[in-house]
Amino acid sequence: MKAKVRINKVVLNAFLWIYVVISIFPIIYMLFFSLKNNDEIFYTNPLGFPNPIRWANYFDAVTRFNIGRYFMNSMIVTLISVVFILMISIMFSYAAARMTFKGSGSIYVYMQLGLFIPIQVIMIPLAVLVKDLGIRNTYLALIIPYIAFNLSFSIMIFYSFFRTLPKELEESAYVEGASVYQTFIKIIVPVVKPAMATVTIFAFLNVWNEYIMAQVLNSDQKLKTLPIGLLNFTGQFGTDWGPMGAAMIIASIPTILLYLFMSEKIENAMTVSGAVKG
Repeated sequence: MKAKVRINKVVLNAFLWIYVVISIFPIIYMLFFSLKNNDEIFYTNPLGFPNPIRWANYFDAVTRFNIGRYFMNSMIVTLISVVFILMISIMFSYAAARMTFKGSGSIYVYMQLGLFIPIQVIMIPLAVLVKDLGIRNTYLALIIPYIAFNLSFSIMIFYSFFRTLPKELEESAYVEGASVYQTFIKIIVPVVKPAMATVTIFAFLNVWNEYIMAQVLNSDQKLKTLPIGLLNFTGQFGTDWGPMGAAMIIASIPTILLYLFMSEKIENAMTVSGAVKG
């Protein structure tokens, strides 16, 4: 029996290590990719360790291709969008899930319809609306649509969490004389931290990597975000693949750090007990 358990453990560990290698390989490949020139990438050394290591690719990405400006634009747009997505979705979800008022269920269903609207369908009306509002070629031209398009999914996550919470949480607070706002801020918000971590990661990734709206709604080169800035590496007669790889490594750092910082909350979010305990 012990031998069987030991064999199963070895097989499981081997499977997990294989999975780790497969998962990490793209990151390692991209890191090596960013430290090579075009000949090494495609002909002489496509999979091996870069020789020599070309740190100049990172210098070119930041200086020659101005990746720092695109990075800052993406960071500004993403952080502001995520903050408002969290604020609006958590308040709406709490009202729809925990309060009783006429039409609460219908309003929630209406908000969920946004999940079924492809961005390509409303891209032209959205561009016209942005122009009419006078916010074209500003950060708001991206921030407002990003908030709107991420609300439905965020509300769905928060709504599901709020529905699992026992009503005794609010009832005990009301008995102690707390108002609705005090109960929401001091009791409910700390409890749903796993959901907040989940929404933050999904919203951050959606906004950070978004391409279509960033390309259509902003034509000012100074306001371009990272996905659009990567196009500058592609020239008419050739492409600087090394600096492009360096730019992609730089662009992936915030998302990796965000996930590592919130990974424990994400694991808790997968269980109801984790959602209740926070």
